[in-house]
Amino acid sequence: MVIGIPKEIKAEETRVAITPSGVAALVAHGHRVVVETQAGAGSSIPDEQYAAAGAHIQGSAQEVWARADLILKVKEPLATEYPLLRPGLILFTYLHLAAAEQLTRVLLDRQVTALGYETIQLEDGSLPLLAPMSEVAGRLAFQVGAWSLQAHNGGRGVLLSGASGVKPGHVVILGAGIAGANACQVAVGVGAYVSILDINPARLRYVHDILGGHVTTVMSNRANIEEEVTAADLVISSVLVPGARAPRLLTRDLFRNMRAGAAFVDISIDQGGSAETSHPTTHHDPIYREEEVVHYCVTNMPAIVPHTSTYALTNVTLSYALELADKGVATALRENPALQRGLNTMNGQVVHPGVTAAFDLPRADTTEKLFANTG
Repeated sequence: MVIGIPKEIKAEETRVAITPSGVAALVAHGHRVVVETQAGAGSSIPDEQYAAAGAHIQGSAQEVWARADLILKVKEPLATEYPLLRPGLILFTYLHLAAAEQLTRVLLDRQVTALGYETIQLEDGSLPLLAPMSEVAGRLAFQVGAWSLQAHNGGRGVLLSGASGVKPGHVVILGAGIAGANACQVAVGVGAYVSILDINPARLRYVHDILGGHVTTVMSNRANIEEEVTAADLVISSVLVPGARAPRLLTRDLFRNMRAGAAFVDISIDQGGSAETSHPTTHHDPIYREEEVVHYCVTNMPAIVPHTSTYALTNVTLSYALELADKGVATALRENPALQRGLNTMNGQVVHPGVTAAFDLPRADTTEKLFANTG
């Protein structure tokens, strides 16, 4: 199979879909890998390293897309890439289709087999391809939240660790999954007063135990969210429903009741955002003030640290990419339920229930029928 690695074109997206060692693994399995020139430059990986691993360096994105059977990316295709999509192409990337109706309809129209990293799901419900980027985003969330609180950014001017004789700032984290737990770990580590909310008592118990009780755990419901958020200096939202649009937990009225100059970091913005006041921002222009609260809503947070993020991503995506390339998409999907759960569109039909629910689209009758048409 020919695997294509185009350069990411999303604003300030400096990650790349695979490392040279990942390329070497694909080549060792007998596959041909074509990499767009400078695809890894933002992650400090030069073309020479890819070439040494066995990749063929191509001068343009059009060449990569045209030659590839399987495209590996980091972020979803943008409008300028839509013409490069074609029937029979396998696309493996972060899709977040439940927040991208236009892209969903383009993938259906062009009959692309699209699998989302964020919807690959194991039997225990965990999301192995989302985990490393959630870890990175969670750790970054405290860092960018503290920056957003600085006075020159319109924030309250609160040092979250506090100082001698001055109490620390109050950090509220919504969601105790991987991103939320990592944000909590960093916040507790610098000495902030931290409370974390989740609907799952087992996750709250886990966070409480790993942090030695240095965190306040709160069951998530409307009353508790309102009480905690209105008292916060920094709110970090990491709520997630796999493959579906993020739930809107925070209303505009709630923001009106928050402290003026408080900060809000919406890690859930990739899935549409968890607040009525959220809208996507970029690394170049990451913040805005709404209802006197500083919002940070960058959709590709891990791109701030692209070298670390690229290597962490390849660690978890490579085995699935090898399955698709070695076995072909139909056999790989039949044999691996986790990979099958990651399937979003195929043969012009929506497969993932979260996407059908988001846009009221019909769902494919059975995946077996789709596989039969794929071969």
